[in-house]
Amino acid sequence: MSKKMNGLAMLGFDTIGWIEKDIPAIGPMDALCKPLAISPCTSDVHTVWERALGNRHNLILGHEACAEVVEVGSLVKDFKPGDRVIIPAITPDWEAVESQAGYSQHSYGMLNGWKFSNVKDGVFADYFHVNQADGNLAHLPKEISVEDAVMLSDMIPTGFHGANLAEVEYGDTVAVVGIGPVGLMAVAGSVLRGAGRVFGVGSRQICQDAAKFYGATDLINYRDGNIVSQILDATGGKPVDKVILAGGELDTFEQAVRMVKPGGIVSNINYLGTGDFIRIPRVEWGLGMGHIRIIGGLMPGGRKNMEFLARLMVHGRLDVSPLLTHRFHNFKDADEALLLMKDKPSDLIKPVVSLY
Repeated sequence: MSKKMNGLAMLGFDTIGWIEKDIPAIGPMDALCKPLAISPCTSDVHTVWERALGNRHNLILGHEACAEVVEVGSLVKDFKPGDRVIIPAITPDWEAVESQAGYSQHSYGMLNGWKFSNVKDGVFADYFHVNQADGNLAHLPKEISVEDAVMLSDMIPTGFHGANLAEVEYGDTVAVVGIGPVGLMAVAGSVLRGAGRVFGVGSRQICQDAAKFYGATDLINYRDGNIVSQILDATGGKPVDKVILAGGELDTFEQAVRMVKPGGIVSNINYLGTGDFIRIPRVEWGLGMGHIRIIGGLMPGGRKNMEFLARLMVHGRLDVSPLLTHRFHNFKDADEALLLMKDKPSDLIKPVVSLY
């Protein structure tokens, strides 16, 4: 095997390109993988074009992939070369104190469980490194295609994490703000958790149609006016029980607080790529005493989460085919797929590049 590989990288702010790098070395607990399918994410857009993480030079992008194991370290027990695996976007260090406390996403520091295309090279490469393979890889069930499996990396777990953080219960009325791929999975997760009424907030017809597919009962177009007014008009003035923010801007938090009930929860899974402060309306927040919880969280990574979510697909509880609107079959199309996520044409939900 050659000692060099190609990858699609952030060359600097506002610039991407293909570069050559050394194939990464692995430690005794790690794995070297080659992608079977990859998908770009809006997070990659935030990183390159919105400068959300600060400058990165020649950092290989991408954190969504399923893959084949090429090599494993001497201490890896459950995986071997040739295994087809799901790669979670978040690959924590499981021995960290933060992981033991239940916040593996922040192992050894804020957001440090997010390694791909953040603190190390990502998955848009001929080969990529996975730390702590036994804890961070999951076997890909034969019933799941490689294209569908990529949605298990980030879109499904992030959307479902939004529903989990919101503690959606049977009969809840839930507003999901932003119905791109993550928001659509927040709709699906809320329905699976028992939500009675689900508002999907978004403007593109293809996303509205998909939201209906996943169980949204009401669709709100922010281009038609203030979303708080539209939702409260639909409920007869009654606030919703839970709000999940999967899109919008900093001011969207203000709208969320204005539409949620006392004792309700605002759950944020939206990557806030720009701005400095979030506005919270004082009166609607109960002068600080309204028992309205505002919580945001990075999706959990690791093997267990991947295996559990994969069961939903294997047993027919979750169909991700409506998400996959643009399909490519050449690794070199990864840059075109990424630019689609940047430009968001009206017929796009999610592009995927299948390599085999």
